[in-house]
Amino acid sequence: MSTLPLLNMHRRDADQMLDQALQQWGGEQDLWIFGYGSLIWRPDFEFSERRAAHVHGWHRALKMWSTINRGTPQCPGLVFGMLSGGSCQGMVFRIPRGEGHAVMRKLWQREMPNAVYDPRWLPCRTQHGNVKALAFTLSRQSPHHTGELAPDEYRRIFSEAQGIYGTTLDYAQATFDELQRLGIDDKALKRLLAYAERNSQQFAANRAI
Repeated sequence: MSTLPLLNMHRRDADQMLDQALQQWGGEQDLWIFGYGSLIWRPDFEFSERRAAHVHGWHRALKMWSTINRGTPQCPGLVFGMLSGGSCQGMVFRIPRGEGHAVMRKLWQREMPNAVYDPRWLPCRTQHGNVKALAFTLSRQSPHHTGELAPDEYRRIFSEAQGIYGTTLDYAQATFDELQRLGIDDKALKRLLAYAERNSQQFAANRAI
């Protein structure tokens, strides 16, 4: 069983953070959103354009505790966060200016119900020019950040953690599959999913004994 910190000890104001993000956007140009996890395969908003994008200085990491969507308080699961360092390949979505406020509010309900992420406007490189897009990053000082997890812990979480939207394993696999379809090779995620595969092989071997 994971040892989970008291996650609500420093609750932040999600509405205030939304207002700040909207002010930073300004509403004078189309809105860009950077997706690096489930937003890639389930954006849940209408967009007028989607491009492959590369961000420097941040990387995708399955190191954020989930006690609702992909786990429970008794058996926490994991979701992706964007941590500082390295680089990240993902997708940027363009939302027409007139629809930006509505999309941002809808996105906040999905990504920021507990104000865990630190929303940032990051420069994203695409084949058709650079854009500045909103990305949901995670601080290593956040109580929701897992820190380093041992392989056995990932195996246990993949085997046991399930929340209202399904299992951690299904979530990670869906992200990996979509990245592969888009031609994005995430070696770190592939390595983590191999732990779950070895779990399945071991389970089958034990049943055969």
